[in-house]
Amino acid sequence: MALSEHEEALLQQMEEALYAEDPRFASRIEKTKSRALGRGRIVVGVAAGVVGLALIIFAAMSSNIWLGAVGFAAMVAGIVWAITPAKQPLRSVSPEGEVAAPRKKAKGGAAGGKSGSFMDRLEQRWDKRRHDQW
Repeated sequence: MALSEHEEALLQQMEEALYAEDPRFASRIEKTKSRALGRGRIVVGVAAGVVGLALIIFAAMSSNIWLGAVGFAAMVAGIVWAITPAKQPLRSVSPEGEVAAPRKKAKGGAAGGKSGSFMDRLEQRWDKRRHDQW
């Protein structure tokens, strides 16, 4: 189901507020989204494992020990490739999609000293939206 223009605008405002209030959390969300890119790594690893297994079977049928060893190595390498995560440094991403260097923690607790202001604004927007609809 598609979002209306008003809902898209609200979602965009919420994203911008999230990036402004807690860039560390926003970068974690981006990292979670990038895990979908790891599926290609799994597919390649499983494919290499299947090819290695096929080589082992073919080597057993043709009595080629060296081909069986190559197949076993390919199978193990493919499985290891599939189960190890890709190493990516943590970076914060701005709402515009620009990648920034990792930020240092500010002294004195919450970012900018605004404790809970993001949630307060969300509640105000929600109340306003409910009031406007009724």
